[in-house]
Amino acid sequence: MQEELFPGTSQKKDNNIKIIGANLSLVFNRKDKNLVILKNRDEIVKKVDLSDKTAKKVFVVETVELGASKSKLADAINISRQTIDNYIECKKRFGTEGLLGGYNPDMGKNLAEHRKLNQAKRIQGNKAVILADERKAKRINNLKKQTELDFEFGEKTVPKSEQPFNTLHDWKFTRFAGIFPYLIVLIANNQWLKLIMGFFGSAFKIFLVFLLMAARNIKSIEQLKNVYQKEAGLILGLNTLPHVKGIWQWFYAACDLRRSRSICKSFFKQQILCGIVSAWIWLTDGHLLPYTGKNKVHYSFNTQRKMVVPGQTNMVTCDMSGRIVDFQIQEGKGDLKAHIVDLKKEWEQELTEIPFMVFDREGYGGQFFNNLIENEIPFVCWDKNVDSKKLKELDDADFNESFEMNNKEYGIFEGEKKFTIDQNGEKQTFTLRKIYLWNKTSNRRTCGLAWDAGRPTSTLQCAQAILSRWGASENTFKHLQDKHPFHYHPGFKTVDSEKQLITNPDIKVFEKEIKSVRKTLAKKYKKNSKTREVLNKDGSRREKSLKIRLETEINRLEEELKELLNDKKNLPEKVDASTLENYKSFKKIDNEGKNLFDFVTASVWNSRKEMTDWLLRYYPNENEYVDLFYAITQCHGWIKSEADRVVVRLEPLQQPIRRKAQEQLCKKLTALNACLPTGKILQIEVGPSPIKS
Repeated sequence: MQEELFPGTSQKKDNNIKIIGANLSLVFNRKDKNLVILKNRDEIVKKVDLSDKTAKKVFVVETVELGASKSKLADAINISRQTIDNYIECKKRFGTEGLLGGYNPDMGKNLAEHRKLNQAKRIQGNKAVILADERKAKRINNLKKQTELDFEFGEKTVPKSEQPFNTLHDWKFTRFAGIFPYLIVLIANNQWLKLIMGFFGSAFKIFLVFLLMAARNIKSIEQLKNVYQKEAGLILGLNTLPHVKGIWQWFYAACDLRRSRSICKSFFKQQILCGIVSAWIWLTDGHLLPYTGKNKVHYSFNTQRKMVVPGQTNMVTCDMSGRIVDFQIQEGKGDLKAHIVDLKKEWEQELTEIPFMVFDREGYGGQFFNNLIENEIPFVCWDKNVDSKKLKELDDADFNESFEMNNKEYGIFEGEKKFTIDQNGEKQTFTLRKIYLWNKTSNRRTCGLAWDAGRPTSTLQCAQAILSRWGASENTFKHLQDKHPFHYHPGFKTVDSEKQLITNPDIKVFEKEIKSVRKTLAKKYKKNSKTREVLNKDGSRREKSLKIRLETEINRLEEELKELLNDKKNLPEKVDASTLENYKSFKKIDNEGKNLFDFVTASVWNSRKEMTDWLLRYYPNENEYVDLFYAITQCHGWIKSEADRVVVRLEPLQQPIRRKAQEQLCKKLTALNACLPTGKILQIEVGPSPIKS
């Protein structure tokens, strides 16, 4: 049962938010009151740590210059009004130098005198040398972190003779030089090879093959027969790739260890702790993995064809930028609701606070919403069964806030929606925020629902969250399927499924009989209504008349129908298919190989997102920078393996502006100082052929 309240705005008082005038507000961190965000009409203006005295002075002066009330600001950050006046006067007389240096107005206005008096407080020495030393120390510290971060890397080791790039050689040509950037980023950001070797030991080689497949969109292991084995092996550090049969042997050697879920969990944990993925908003959706084999498996749903098909559902969670946070392959349609609750339980120890969970209408339901609230999981989703006529009747002026997203203009405002559910035999009511959305470009209106768990989240943020994954924004998996073999499932091994319950086939038999009896009854009722009553001369009913016979037949059929309905009611709704004759039991697809392949695909996709973000700095054309990235990854080049480093040189792109972006990206990658487990540094550059003909 649901009740809708006509939209009205009701704001709860939050002690962590202080209004300071001129549409400005201060939002204090719940755990650390020194961390403050300055907002102007819910737009972030500045973030500051008030424990930093210098930053605090600048923040106070800038906030007053924006129009904040001095008295309200003083009360909010717990300083005196006179202190604020002193800061402003000091900056007015001596500029920012005097404000930060604490110059005393009583000592006069001569800056030279003040500088002389405060000489001891100033940084001594050559500033360029000091900054260079700081940068060097930072690089050393980063390298240290890269080799010392303590994640679950497993215990297996790989002999030095089997390590990648262990063979020294001079420059050699390879058509696959463009995939080297993926390897650099994965090793620098995720310690990727160390992670894989720790879990799989010498079976790590198949992961490098999967890297080649994901980066070059090779859709199956069988297609590797068309790859130049020597050149592909060089860029992967394996000298040469074996034939397809040998690659399958590598694959089964890794699968037999049964460690796919362990490595995925360690990888996802590492991404969260290292800040590779965002922890503000997570978007979860199910994606069909079709099955075309001969075994009987559970059915999933094909959204494009709007029909059920044999297969599985890959529950994938992404952050706002489209980076993959987590994935889990489930039988049949999967269970989105249970998966979202499990996400919180799985990662709450790695997170300071649970991200907003965004999902589509599949997760709609009062019981599920109440479950999320009880588990303190904030969420945003689409409303369901929206009355489009009522939405059209709303006044345009109600949509008092506007914004633009994906080149479409939207208007929004907020109301409430009440839900009433049965909880242990008692009625329980709770209220959600209702976000009214008007797409002014297409003139369509709809609604979303949100629960913020007490966090200061604006209507605009809720609207942008729900719009960020669907429609024009749903690009993560469209691009992923276009450029990478997302659907590939190596090794379709099946085992008996634990889910063998099916709808009782006897129910279908009873329903068929009930339908037949009801149809016969309807005919008898109709015939009886049209049959005339036949009476004897004394006025009594004739015993063997047609009407009497029809009534007797109707009574018999009604009794039969009653018995059939009662027998059907006593049948169990579900039965185990494995206990029935002439029924095949359900098979479950073994996803060990698929998990390993998707682990590599997710790694490649996230590193691709990282590199395209960097490339956008050097080539600020939002319509072409992704295509430029894929052009770089398709480049031919040359590779040289030395005792202390591996160098790859890419052939230069033709257009000067694209070539310059290619060069800058390679410099950025080299500066990461990605290091193999053997200590070799990975470097990449752009230039002409180093091989003299």
